[in-house]
Amino acid sequence: MAAIQYYDVILKPVVTEKSMNEMGAKKYTFLVHPDANKVMIKEAVEKMFEGVEVERVNTMNLDGKKKTRGRVTGKTAATKKAIVTLTENSKDIEIFTGL
Repeated sequence: MAAIQYYDVILKPVVTEKSMNEMGAKKYTFLVHPDANKVMIKEAVEKMFEGVEVERVNTMNLDGKKKTRGRVTGKTAATKKAIVTLTENSKDIEIFTGL
């Protein structure tokens, strides 16, 4: 497998009511590559968004949900989520400002 580049680490932001409420405390939630670790996630956020300093990264692995369609039973893909906490003097992440 090829090495994961910083632009491949963060897949998309998670936009839910809970994640939007946490933005006041400078906590941002992202869906990340399943093989990415906390150090890779921190570097990716700091490189992708200028003026951002990451204080802490919390990750969680989410199993796929069981789905049934007729007689066929399967599972959706497993995902990984990261909650990134920024420092007090850090700039806000701009993709969330209009939401």
